[in-house]
Amino acid sequence: MNINDATAGETYIVEDIHTDDEDLRSFLFSLGCYSGEPITVIAHRRGGCTVSIKDGRYNIDNMIADAVLIKNS
Repeated sequence: MNINDATAGETYIVEDIHTDDEDLRSFLFSLGCYSGEPITVIAHRRGGCTVSIKDGRYNIDNMIADAVLIKNS
């Protein structure tokens, strides 16, 4: 399951980042989004969603949301 499939208000665990783009992988890592970390989907928006990672809230587009694979916590 990826972030676009997640329920708003629920906390999940990042399982993997599914991309060959090393820049995207590095960007997500700099936000604290990597395997084993909790992530909360705050809201789904047209073209993307808002997530909470560690102490920050971020708006991410659908392409990034598709790349972040999650599982129930």
